[in-house]
Amino acid sequence: MESPENSVGFDSDGSLETAERIILRWDSTASEEARGKMIFQSDRDEVDRFLRAVDEIQRSVSSLSFSSPPSFSSAATDDQEVKANSALQIAMARLEEEFRNILLSQTSVFEPDSLFLEEESSVSCEDSTDAPPEEEQEGSDSNSGSSRLTRRRSSYRSTSSIREMDLISPEAVSDLRSIVQRMVAAGYSRECIQVYGNVRKSAMDTILKQLGIVKISIGDVQKLEWEAVEGKIRKWIRAAKVCVRIVFSSEKRLCSDLFDEPMDATCFMETVKTSALRLFTFPEAISISRRSPEKLFKILDLHDAMGDMMPDIEAIFDSDDDSSSSRAVYLQAGEIQTRLAEAARGILSEFENAVLREPSVVPVPGGTIHPLTRYVMNYISLISDYKQTLNNLIVSDPSTGSDPNPNAPVIDFTELEGKSPLALHLIWLIMVLHFNLEEKSHHYRDASLAHIFIMNNIHYIVQKVKGSPELREMIGDHYLRKLTGIFRHAATNYQRSTWVRVLNSLRDEGLHVSGSFSSGVSRSALRERFKAFNAMLEDVHRTQSTWSVPDAQLREELRISLSEHLIPAYRSFLGRFRGNIESGRHPENYLKYSVEDIDRIVLDFFEGYAHPPNLRRR
Repeated sequence: MESPENSVGFDSDGSLETAERIILRWDSTASEEARGKMIFQSDRDEVDRFLRAVDEIQRSVSSLSFSSPPSFSSAATDDQEVKANSALQIAMARLEEEFRNILLSQTSVFEPDSLFLEEESSVSCEDSTDAPPEEEQEGSDSNSGSSRLTRRRSSYRSTSSIREMDLISPEAVSDLRSIVQRMVAAGYSRECIQVYGNVRKSAMDTILKQLGIVKISIGDVQKLEWEAVEGKIRKWIRAAKVCVRIVFSSEKRLCSDLFDEPMDATCFMETVKTSALRLFTFPEAISISRRSPEKLFKILDLHDAMGDMMPDIEAIFDSDDDSSSSRAVYLQAGEIQTRLAEAARGILSEFENAVLREPSVVPVPGGTIHPLTRYVMNYISLISDYKQTLNNLIVSDPSTGSDPNPNAPVIDFTELEGKSPLALHLIWLIMVLHFNLEEKSHHYRDASLAHIFIMNNIHYIVQKVKGSPELREMIGDHYLRKLTGIFRHAATNYQRSTWVRVLNSLRDEGLHVSGSFSSGVSRSALRERFKAFNAMLEDVHRTQSTWSVPDAQLREELRISLSEHLIPAYRSFLGRFRGNIESGRHPENYLKYSVEDIDRIVLDFFEGYAHPPNLRRR
């Protein structure tokens, strides 16, 4: 059976004295037993007794302060008021200690993988708080702690991607709120906020470290090698989504559960402001870093991630007060996204100018595909992967009149009416690449090789465009046909510059002497003609077997085209004049190659051999 002291009723005449005794029994400054034990770790009856004692002391202090004017107060009343105020201070100190202890004991250590899994496995759904909770629909007691918590949670504006979790157990939340209500009522809200902020800030710091978000300055980020930054961007995007959608949102809900407005917002920002600033330092550093082409796609990844999170950031941090620290976080995130967009636009413009002015003048061996062509087309293909983002960011047409070179390309916008600004930029990039390639082709001493070089590179551009549905849609078939015509024209020019002279040696002109056609062939002229053909064929084989046409289909088409011109002409010439040579001396010096030999020789062309192979003869 409980002692009279432990079963006190606070409606008796001695309720104030009883309440004082209960509070003094838990005075940590005066009792060794009180220092070694926490009230909220005791049985619930003891917790209830202490809270009721605090309530009684608060009522007594209020009653004594306003019961009569100071001029009518008695010594007994003054003494009672001093004792009540002293007991209240002891009670507040004790509640502050209990508040801190509950918070510390409830600070959980989360496994980062579980948080990542929670965020990544989340699916879009309507927030369950859109409908009134069942308890309210049934008219539950609005003064009860549980229904009040439910109501407060339902009023918190959220998004479908936010995934709140319990940072502290519901039982502990109930105890903490009971402490908060009494400390605030007694005028100790500042102390309450300070304790909460100190404990929860440390918890936030721990969680961010577990997620890989460490304290780093803008300057330190900009000193890192870009390869290292790329890896950090991937990790930051993953961690940032968890921070915003799970950690920060859950902390805001916890503050809403414990504190009334506007104290809940104050506590929330006291807790997460430092963590939020640390979180957004990294993308801010990237947004103002030195621009270079290789950074574009990671900057776009960051931009998209920020855009993806902005509704959540707005839901958590936005405020009607433009000067509030909460809204400052939201505005900072929006400013970072804007600067990332500006950086992306600037990089694309600078890339266009860099392609136009790329200075390399050493011809690539064999007329193969230039590294610049591969780089630019791979770059453009990656740009097409970000079509949705860049269509929103690129709103102006390319600047085409800034180059002082009078031969620089000019884009005809009337031919490309209806194209998006992004599509115009991509077409312009291909145009300036073509212009640069034409400039580089002039450094080949052999005109035929210059044509092969242009053919290879423009064909590569066409194939890259055809290989990407998104890129082909943006470039359009009209411009694609124009590019196809360019590389086919280069192939025709190659054949003319190389084979016209060879085929001319197989013509009849100059072989006949005056008299009968059948008997008027000059054997010496015929021998010189065969010698000239053999020498030119061997010279072409020696050089053009080292030239390269990397695309197998294009290489085969070019060989077939050569064979269709060369072999019939040689077969006809050989058929008409073989007898004239064979009837003379040393015919093997002139009839060196059969038609089949020519067919096999053509197969060596454009293979890109390091050294010319031996001529294959039967």
